Amino acid sequence: MDTTTNPPSVALQPQIGPFRAKRLMVGMILLGLAIAPGTLGELTRGLMVDAYVQVSAFVAATLLLFYGAERLFKFDIGQSLKTAKGWQVPLAALLGATPGCGGAVVVVAAYSSGNVGFGAVVAALTATMGDAAFLLIATRPDAAIVVLPLSFAIGILSGWVVDFLAGDKMAVDTAAQCEMATLIGRTRTKDYAFMALVAPGLVMGVTQITGADIEAVYGDLVTVVGLVGTALGLFIWSTSKLKAMTNNMDSPVTRMAEETAFISVWVIGAYLAYDYLVTFTGVDLESTFSTVAPLLPLIGVLIGLVPGCGPQVLVTTLYINGLIPFAALMGNAISNDGDALFPAIALNPKAAIWATVYSTIPALIAAYSFYFFAPGFMN
Repeated sequence: MDTTTNPPSVALQPQIGPFRAKRLMVGMILLGLAIAPGTLGELTRGLMVDAYVQVSAFVAATLLLFYGAERLFKFDIGQSLKTAKGWQVPLAALLGATPGCGGAVVVVAAYSSGNVGFGAVVAALTATMGDAAFLLIATRPDAAIVVLPLSFAIGILSGWVVDFLAGDKMAVDTAAQCEMATLIGRTRTKDYAFMALVAPGLVMGVTQITGADIEAVYGDLVTVVGLVGTALGLFIWSTSKLKAMTNNMDSPVTRMAEETAFISVWVIGAYLAYDYLVTFTGVDLESTFSTVAPLLPLIGVLIGLVPGCGPQVLVTTLYINGLIPFAALMGNAISNDGDALFPAIALNPKAAIWATVYSTIPALIAAYSFYFFAPGFMN
């Protein structure tokens, strides 16, 4: 097995081989739910198709474009951050605001290697919405146009303030010795198969955004593409040695397949959690949330403190379904750090904790500003 160590600019990612058995179990459970008889199987299959067409195809196309351009133009993000000097904070915020967790992880890696300041970390973690950004862009682009630029601006401001107040105290003295993402090497057949489904899935997703009934337009092909794409994604994720981020020395196709599969599992989980709860328990979430309306922005911010993208995707799902206000989504988008918090905790727990604290303050301010002064905005 190739365990080549790559330059510090490569996104950090520990191997998690021992957890593959758990992933296989999760994958088998999801497929079992999909083939179950009656309402359970029908609902599960429909949600998996929705997850692929509405989110996964867009994620895959975006990642393929980004990684393809990076390979074509030989652009080293980590080195650019190191030489940016006064532009470190804005560039870090821009990387954080990029959909997904990759940009924020790159900034965390650069900080742990002593190449960027602490303000850049705060800027990236404040600006990032993680994988939930893909879901918001695909389903509520009107809200994404507000959330992402606003998070970017707040990230820059937060980073500058933190550098002014506490930047020197949080400086890294020595480069961290880190285990990098495993190099997968040759692009696999399953990666190419996954890529082949991206184009039809993307066409269907765009058609749906226009308001058309894609089942009426494309018929059973929607179900075939959605379920086969989901099954391939589950297979790639279940057999992978990686968590989320990939080695930038791998091919763009491999990186796209691995990271899209990871994101898709979280999206499917959020979709199933919401619809199972509504369908099989009869819980009226709208009435439940309405009784604690003033606390919803705070709850959104607090959920954002939980590491990982799963809880954040669920918050976005609740917003898309009209169960929580835009204020709660905005607070969550600013406070959540996505998967970037995992390497931050592993490499520098003190910095990770303080970065989370610093991002919580603007999150609360933004959330309750929208709640009190623009209560109906984007709802």
